[in-house]
Formats: sequence, structure tokens, C-alpha cells
Amino acid sequence: MTEASSHTNRLSRETSPYLLQHQHNPVDWWPWGPDALAEAKRANKPILLSVGYAACHWCHVMAHESFEDEATAKVMNELFVNIKVDREERPDIDQIYMNALHLLGEQGGWPLTMFLTSDGEPFWGGTYFPKQAQYGRPGFTDLLRTVSRLYREEPDKIIHNRDALLAKLAERTRGNAATQLGINELNNAAVSIARATDPVNGGLRGAPKFPQCSMLEFLWRGGARSGDERFLITTNLTLTHISQGGIYDHLGGGYARYSVDERWLVPHFEKMLYDNAQLLDLLALEHARAPNKLYEQRAQETVGWLVREMTTAEGAFASSLDADSEGEEGKFYVWSLAEVESVLGAQDAADFVARYDITTEGNFEGHNIPNRLKSIDLGSDDDTHMQGLRNKLLTRRATRIRPGLDDKVLADWNGLMIAALAHAAIVFAESAWLDLARRAFTFIATSMTRDGRLGHSWRAGQLLIPGLASDYAAMIRAALALHETTGEGSFLQQAVAWQGLLDRHYADADHGGYYLTADDAEGLIVRPHSSVDDAIPNHNGLIAQNLVRLAVLNGDDRWRVKTDALFAALLPRAVENMFGHLSLLNALDLHLTGAEVVIVGEGDDADALVTAARRLPHATSIVFHAPRADQLPQQHPARAKADSIKGAAAFICRQQSCSLPVTTPQALIELIAQR
Repeated sequence: MTEASSHTNRLSRETSPYLLQHQHNPVDWWPWGPDALAEAKRANKPILLSVGYAACHWCHVMAHESFEDEATAKVMNELFVNIKVDREERPDIDQIYMNALHLLGEQGGWPLTMFLTSDGEPFWGGTYFPKQAQYGRPGFTDLLRTVSRLYREEPDKIIHNRDALLAKLAERTRGNAATQLGINELNNAAVSIARATDPVNGGLRGAPKFPQCSMLEFLWRGGARSGDERFLITTNLTLTHISQGGIYDHLGGGYARYSVDERWLVPHFEKMLYDNAQLLDLLALEHARAPNKLYEQRAQETVGWLVREMTTAEGAFASSLDADSEGEEGKFYVWSLAEVESVLGAQDAADFVARYDITTEGNFEGHNIPNRLKSIDLGSDDDTHMQGLRNKLLTRRATRIRPGLDDKVLADWNGLMIAALAHAAIVFAESAWLDLARRAFTFIATSMTRDGRLGHSWRAGQLLIPGLASDYAAMIRAALALHETTGEGSFLQQAVAWQGLLDRHYADADHGGYYLTADDAEGLIVRPHSSVDDAIPNHNGLIAQNLVRLAVLNGDDRWRVKTDALFAALLPRAVENMFGHLSLLNALDLHLTGAEVVIVGEGDDADALVTAARRLPHATSIVFHAPRADQLPQQHPARAKADSIKGAAAFICRQQSCSLPVTTPQALIELIAQR
């Protein structure tokens, strides 16, 4: 973004890095809020709402073409009240107006450009609009004049569109309430999804390709549940190609947002915290089932990137790295053959380019994206020599102009990463990762709360509060992961307290499930209530899984009642759109088939059993340690058996039925394998 102009607008008082990117635009931007809506009413102008995020390439393109252009800004300022929103800071606003765009029959995406009445009601919109008309898309200023004219001269058309959209936005998806989903239906869905995957490259067929982590977890669960190796092979194919493709940063670690091609070669170069959290969690999950050297190395490198580039001074995790630097997408990450040779020398360069697909002509617009797709096996990728070469190139890359860092701390994205670090710390035997998770958790539980209630976004000492249901869902997940991996009761207590606040301020008493926004949050035109997954799992899916775990770990039947009620309310919606509700179906799998691993006793024998239990795949097990039998709830199905034995023992419980006790880690692992 250019900052040559001395002009500043109202965004200069904001803390969001995305909003601050636009503070010197000649557009008279307003941040979202009652003042902006009041100004629209006072001036009797429609609102132009522009939603984007700091790492969004096409947001930058539209900003450079239109928002930095004096002539375009003059038209915007004359005809509209212009509001800028950071979708990561305000996903509630983004969800409402993106849904409105979908209802208009348009493909979603960012930048989101919506036209609203002065009351914030949508009546038309789109995504990126070019400055000049091209390929059937109107030029932006022509569009602005047309919309403004219709608003003034043909209000009936505006009212018609507005009313139709508002009616649709207020509707709720209602499935067949009599529908039952069980193990057979989950297996059938897994078969259907597996058939839609790319048998060569992994992921869904075609391009672009997104990691689709909830889908990969669903397929993995299908394999674990049924014993059908084909589901696990499909998951591994995708994880391996993602980890060897150009979507992975082979020099610095970490995964990009998605691949624009079907081979995972050319990424859209931004790196998001939530993608890396979910992928780290999957690497740990599969490594716990079947140790994999490649996945271990990618986990190590990705956490290395997290520490080096994404950890704030306070110990929490930043949101994203931009795709662009110096106004060019991917410039920071790509190489020419000559550059590689100048850094490494002829002999070492020959070794590197042979493994990482570096050529004179390049594999991306005349440049090279390092990748291992031509030699998908790990091979000598991890030997000391090759590591040294990658480090030399990484050192040289560090001298380049870096992509922008969005360093705001989001509670929900941090929650996903904290849980992933807790799981990975155990599986990969990296105690330092548990320290990273603890530190981030402590920051959010203290600096990002007020009177016990979570906020959503923190930057430069400013907290956006109240938080969203997604913040509670992800941070409860993080608290439960830390409790299960450390055994510390304080994490469980925090999870219970946050779940109480979630039930009090977000539960939808009339329809079931949870609203995205709190009952005392700023009033929007509708209260967001989606149950469909987005780039991160939907909060309702995460809450369902949390409730399943709370029922085991807290030993209180009210959690089972809440779990059943949530599934009863939301599974009918899932039947209508299985793929959109995979996080909810993953929770259902845990509910129906998950193993409750109960360890009773103290001392070295108990510690050995607990250690073995924690190394089991975390997605399908819940670890409960009771030092004494009388610490199990009276009604617990293992209570009578535990009372009758001496010393340490473990039980596997499923659906209120428990195995006979075992006393060694090996016997515990064998018992789990029997299902």
C-alpha cells in the first residue's frame, strides 16, 4: 500500500493491521460501528462495505487500483459512506454479508464488496471489481454511479432486493427432524467423499486445492472406525503431497493457504495460523497411529516457523503472513537457478536443484518454487548436508523485503494452535512445544479476558470484546487438550467455566445450537447462526466435541444431556449438507466410537499407563486419570471394577461399557487395537 499521501482517514485510529493498510487512502473510510451508520442516515447515502484481510492478494489489487486512486476515491466519497472491515477481526459481519452475496447467486470471496442501506441492510454486491471494465465485469466507478442512481431514483428495486435478502438471511435451515445419523451413515459418507478425491495428488479433484482439514480428519476417522485402510491411504496421500508440494515452505517451514493448481505445486502464498494449526494436528494424529518420518520433520519445521515468525512478544500467535511483497505475489519465496548457484556454489547447488525442482526456465512464471513432488518419498531430504543447504538459502531469503505480518492475536485461531501444539508435544516428544502452548493459553486466559469473559481480537493493548462463540469453542478445546496432556485440573476448571459462559450468552434456546455472537454484543441486522464449516471448523462442531470430552472428564451427566441436545438440533441440518458439517460429524464419531481410557492408581506403574494413553491418537481417545478409585464418579461403569483391584490399572470404556483391567502399557495398546 502506498503511504505517499499526507491524507489520513478514520482508520488511522484502529489497531487492525488490515485497516491500517488503508489509513492513507484518499477514500474517507469509516470503521464499522454506529457512527458510520448514523453518518449514512444523516447524509442519506447508501453504504459501500468493503471486507478483506491483511494477507488477501486480490484485496491488495483492488486497493491499489481503486482505493489509492484519487479519482475513484472522489466518486466513492461523493456517493457513499464507505466502511472498511477486517474479516478476521469481525467474522460476524463478514458471515452475514457473505451469506447475502451467496443468496444473490454470486461466488463468495474477498475482497467482499457489498452495498447496504443506511440501516446496514444489504441489497446488492460482489467481490473484486476491476477499475476498468473487463471480461464482462463492470468498471468500479461505473458500477458505483449505477448503484447510487438506482438507490436515489428507483428505490422500489432497492427495497425489493433488501426485503428478499433479509427474509432469506433470517431463515434457518431445517432438516428432517426424524433423520437419524449413526455409524453406517458416517461410513457411507466417508465412501462418498473418498470417491470425490484425486487418486493421484490427493485432496478433492481439480483446482484450486485447499487442505480441507476437517475432510481429512473425517476420512482418517473412517479408516480408524472401520479398519478400512483405503480411507487412511487417501488421507496420507493428501498429507504427503501437501507436505512435499510447493504449498509447503521447504526452506522456512509452514503451509500456505491453498494451491492454485491440482498438484499442490503453486501456492497462494499467504500463510494463515489456522491452516498450520489444523495441519500440525493432523500430522500428530497420523504419526500417533503410524510413525512417519516425513510428518515428524514437517511438524518440527512448522513449529520452528511458528516460533521464529509468528510468536508475539507476549507469547501468543500472530494471524497471518501476506502473500505479497514489493507488490508481487510470492516474490519473497521464489528463486532463480542463478540465485541458488550464487548462494550454494556449483556442486552444492547441483545437489539441491536435483531434489527441489529448480530449473533455468522455472516452474512458476519464470521463477522456481522449491518442491519435492518429483521425488515424493522423503529420501535424503532430512540429511545433515541438505539441511545445511536449506539453511543457507533461508539465511539469504531473510535479507529480502518480507511479506507483511498481521500480528493481531485471535482467540479462536490461537485456540486451534494451542491444542495442536499440546497434541504434537506428546506425539513427537517435544516438551518445549507444551511450554509454547501454555504460554499462549495463559496470555489469552488473562490479557484477553474481562471479568472472566473472552475477547476475540487483541493488538497493541486493545481488546475487542465480547468474543465470539468460535473463541470459546476453540479455547475450550485448547484447555481440554492441555488438561489431557498434562493432567492439570486447572485447565479442566477453565474449560468448565468457559462452557458455562458459552451456554449463558450464546446458546440458541429456541432452535438449538449456538449463535456466533453474544446476547449482549453489538446488534447486527441478524444474529449469525450458521452451523456450516468455513476455513476453520464451525463453532458448533467444536462445541459438540468439547461436550463429549467434558462428559467424560468432568463426570457430570449434564454434559451428556447437552451433547445429546446439540446433536438432536444440528444433525438434521448435517443430513442436508454432509460436507458442510464435517466438524460436527467428526464430533459424532467421537461420541459413538471414541475410547474413554481410564487409568486408576498412582506411582510409576500408573505413570507408565498414562504416558501410553496420551500417545494414542487424540481424535479418537479421551484420557481420564483418577489417582484413586473413589475419584471416579459413583455411576461410572469402571467404578466397581476399579474398587476391586490393587495397584494401577487401565480400562477402555465405550458407550457406558468398560473392559476388564490391564496393567501394562503394551496390554493397553493391544486392547485399544481390538476395538
